[in-house]
Amino acid sequence: MKTSDLENNAVKQIDIIRVKDSEAWSFTDDVSVEEPLEIRVLYGDAGKRESKNISVTMRTPGNDIELAVGFLFTEGIIYNYQQIEGGKHLNADCSRTQENVVMVSLIEGFIPQLMKSDRNFYTTSSCGVCGKGSIESIRTVSSFKDRDQEPILLDIEVLYQLPDRLRSFQNNFSSTGGIHASGLFTVQGDLLALREDVGRHNALDKLIGYSLSVGLLPLDHKILVLSGRASFELIQKAAMAGISVVAAIGAPSSLAVDLAKEFDMTLIGFLKENRLNVYHKGSNHNFKTIKASI
Repeated sequence: MKTSDLENNAVKQIDIIRVKDSEAWSFTDDVSVEEPLEIRVLYGDAGKRESKNISVTMRTPGNDIELAVGFLFTEGIIYNYQQIEGGKHLNADCSRTQENVVMVSLIEGFIPQLMKSDRNFYTTSSCGVCGKGSIESIRTVSSFKDRDQEPILLDIEVLYQLPDRLRSFQNNFSSTGGIHASGLFTVQGDLLALREDVGRHNALDKLIGYSLSVGLLPLDHKILVLSGRASFELIQKAAMAGISVVAAIGAPSSLAVDLAKEFDMTLIGFLKENRLNVYHKGSNHNFKTIKASI
């Protein structure tokens, strides 16, 4: 089982005052670290390499290269891992700044589709869609959109167990209560990988970046479990990675449902111990151990 390689700098301890009823006392609390990450790409022919700033996102430090790679892929800037030469944190005079700038070098001769990412330079951790020119600009065409999907049988009892399994591996959430997670599971309920971040879209980019780097894509026979709600952008990123089953512990948005239908994805919301809502069922997906016909 491959779980998140979480780093110590994802959590910070601070002194607070805790109050209950009319009593107050000093307390040391864990809080989620949030810092900016600047993503840059280096591309072009040998001797004519160009560097371009792509985005700044507020994220939880850790798995930064995966985050950058996943972001480039889900934005349609790159199409496969073979287009990447390498990635690193840039050297800088300020050690703090050094950890917050990542350069992804693309192979010589490959010219990325930079205009496909119509973002403002700053993106908040809570809303990866903020700054987009329009909804249409993020309807990136997935390489796996027209791929034939084999039938998947989803066991309802396995789905019910996934929230607890996700939570049991969320080390930083248990410590801070302020971290989102994206988990990749087999249809049998086994955890393959998990990534955490203060931004829900960053957590998914980290997970997809990891999956891309180890050759797991497309993820059409896997279940993506989201610790919070399912927004349009999360479904768009899932579609880019070929994910056909998304289960969210929170609610989906109307645009998320529309996009799930467009990509024929099974979208589940309000997943809990003994209940769930199916907002769209993929045409090749069926549910096991469910009494009513759906």
